[in-house]
Amino acid sequence: MLEAAGAYTPPSSNTPLPWSADGLERSICFLLTAVQPVTRAMLTRRTPCAGWDLQMLLLHVGDSLAAVHEGLSAGRVGLRPIAVDPVRDPVSALRVRAVRVLRSARAAAGCPGRAAAIGDLRIPDGLVAGAGALEAAVHGWDVAQATGARRPVPPGLALDLLDVAGTLVPPGGRRPLFEEPVEPAPQASPGERLVAFLGRRPPP
Repeated sequence: MLEAAGAYTPPSSNTPLPWSADGLERSICFLLTAVQPVTRAMLTRRTPCAGWDLQMLLLHVGDSLAAVHEGLSAGRVGLRPIAVDPVRDPVSALRVRAVRVLRSARAAAGCPGRAAAIGDLRIPDGLVAGAGALEAAVHGWDVAQATGARRPVPPGLALDLLDVAGTLVPPGGRRPLFEEPVEPAPQASPGERLVAFLGRRPPP
């Protein structure tokens, strides 16, 4: 998700940053709830992410959380974050990285104005947290579909993330991270509208 920062236009000094440590914590709590039912037997199940089984998805989320932690704690994000060892339990590894992200987000919240270097870019910590929140919540939804729990993104969280998604996923910067938006049903919930915006088709 942090790759999308290349399409980001820095706001004016009077524009609030799009996310916070509290919002990131809500997203990660949703993700951690979604992975609770995962068993080793489920790791080969298909997910809403085309071509990815559940193990691949969990490894990707762990890798993304490592990048967010690096950005918030070290002020930089390497172009190739270290991947989770696929031989080890990907759920346990994801939980460890989620806790690290929460700790670094709380510490960064006390230092307003900080930014992380991603290549030649300087990305405000608020945007790094927003990218992590969007990644955690949407992939938490993916995990919930794969396990059969089908847990929806909470409405309040989804509404906040729709604003973040509009900043991080502009029309010209979706590929290859996201498919084209799916038209949600007229009565769609905020969570369904969020996943539809990111190219997923909510279940009927």
